[in-house]
Amino acid sequence: MVEAGRKYVFDFDSTLTQVEALDVLAEITLRDKSNKSEIIKEIQEITNLGIDGDISFTESLERRIRLLKAHKNDLEGLVGELRQKISKSITSNKEFFQQFSDDIYVISCGFKEFIDPIVEEYNIPSDRVYANTFKFDDEGNIIGFDESNVLAMHNGKIECLKQLDLEGEVQVIGDGYSDYVMREAGIADKFFAYTENVHREKAANNADHVTPNFDEFLFVNDLPRNISYPKNRIKILLLENVHPAAFDNLSNDGFSVELVKHSLPEEELMERLKGVHVLGIRSKTQVTKKVLDAADKLLVIGAFCIGTTQIDLEYSKKRGVVVFNAPYSNTRSVVEMAIGQIIMLMRNIFTRSTEIHNGQWNKTANNSREVRGKNLGIVGYGNIGKQLSVLAEAIGMRVYYYDVLERLALGNATKCSTLKELLSVSDVVSLHVDDNKANENFIGAHEIEQMRDGAILVNLSRGFVVDIDALAAALKNGKLGGAAVDVYPVEPRSNGAFDTALQGIPNVILTPHIGGSTEEAQRDIADFVPNKIMDYINSGNTVDAVNFPTIRLPKQNKAHRFLHIHKNVPGIMAKINEVLAKYEMNILGQYLSTDNEVGYVITDLDKDYNKAVVKELKNVENTIKFRVLY
Repeated sequence: MVEAGRKYVFDFDSTLTQVEALDVLAEITLRDKSNKSEIIKEIQEITNLGIDGDISFTESLERRIRLLKAHKNDLEGLVGELRQKISKSITSNKEFFQQFSDDIYVISCGFKEFIDPIVEEYNIPSDRVYANTFKFDDEGNIIGFDESNVLAMHNGKIECLKQLDLEGEVQVIGDGYSDYVMREAGIADKFFAYTENVHREKAANNADHVTPNFDEFLFVNDLPRNISYPKNRIKILLLENVHPAAFDNLSNDGFSVELVKHSLPEEELMERLKGVHVLGIRSKTQVTKKVLDAADKLLVIGAFCIGTTQIDLEYSKKRGVVVFNAPYSNTRSVVEMAIGQIIMLMRNIFTRSTEIHNGQWNKTANNSREVRGKNLGIVGYGNIGKQLSVLAEAIGMRVYYYDVLERLALGNATKCSTLKELLSVSDVVSLHVDDNKANENFIGAHEIEQMRDGAILVNLSRGFVVDIDALAAALKNGKLGGAAVDVYPVEPRSNGAFDTALQGIPNVILTPHIGGSTEEAQRDIADFVPNKIMDYINSGNTVDAVNFPTIRLPKQNKAHRFLHIHKNVPGIMAKINEVLAKYEMNILGQYLSTDNEVGYVITDLDKDYNKAVVKELKNVENTIKFRVLY
């Protein structure tokens, strides 16, 4: 697995740590200076000039130390700060440094005074740390550095590595061009540009391999690591202009994320999904059987909305693709909009506003009513319906509700046993039904006829739920006194021209599917859905999945985790465990959940295992998907 005699040479600043240590030291020594920001900026500029080889390192070091005005006592605080700023993927792979400590060296143009105590905790002794040393005056002030040290000189890393004369393949891991020069000089066999903390073009462009984190380095070299597959290799495609926080959340966890502002038609989506592991969409992108068949690597779909009818859920499950949505994140936004529209329609405010915009003053109380004491009929008493019920009651409305499922009433709400009963008693009817295809034209001419004369209809649920032509006719002939419609049977894929039979009718509020589109709701969705995606990718957890058996998992602790998705057929668990027994695997925990079609089993095992077991588990008959987590 690992070539004999391989040596690993690490840079320190911005590689083993997330920061440049002298920049942190500057923050400490200059904290009370009025010109602190200007000095730190100058130090950082000098640092980058030296790293990229644009000035000699000796000059870079001299200029920075003059600006620092540091004292020996400041170093203890610096070490404390650096301990909190070890690179994340270095910290998560601490075992590598313990296992291969005899083959690890640190060659840095930093200083041993702060490097030694940091790397000592990673089992790297001082005699394998090559760095500069400070000079102090009698009062402990840092006044310079040991000019005789090769690392204080231009291209000092080359000379240092030459003097070490290491045997075997030498791999250099660092963030700067000053690390690459060891490869350029022919004394290192490979250079890995480490970009977890900073991406330096000059180093990356000359690297044998760009490694966005230490997991990638270990993966490329087939070395023991904390996770089986580097997150930067997991590709995520986010469509339809989802909130930027989703991009940030997923990127910050290490995934490679692409953001597209619009939805994609089927053929283009099929092409774009090749090699993609995670797809994020809103309501317009259609994930069909053809799309799923073309998505060769797809593991999970995140719907950044409530509805999931745009996704073929059953076929997704058969393909082993887990689907998550955001059933609660925009509830409050929809409810507030419904309350606002009910008040606007009852007061006929939209009509009066349009008149003023057209230069007409028409002060009148005709068709303007309070909502207090009026009857609100809620069709669909789920999360949104219940919250609307509470808020409507708080402003004095009497609430009636109808749902095909048994729902417990909140507050003083009254349950109606039929839709007809609800329609006949309601001054306002607000629709909050789900995206079940059986709900198409749920409110048509027949149902509208059952409503009170002059009643108001609000639809913030699904576009196909209301027969738009029947609604338009009822509004024009005066059967209904107003309507608010936010969703339509057919909606455009992107912003632009739009036509509906409801346009131009008085006391009708038309909005472009924005019931859940508030900054707060979109931000909540951008937190909720990525967290579900990350939890599944990182641990296998399927809690809140729309289409998949649910497994709630304990925290993984120093064990391999095998995730096996399979057709739910008799005997398959016996076959899986037979393979595990054949290779004498020690099972620490096993978690199984099934539905009528699919089984999902997660097995936690001892750290060491025979790699042949993976191949056999993938080949178990009726396996849909298999992956390994460390």
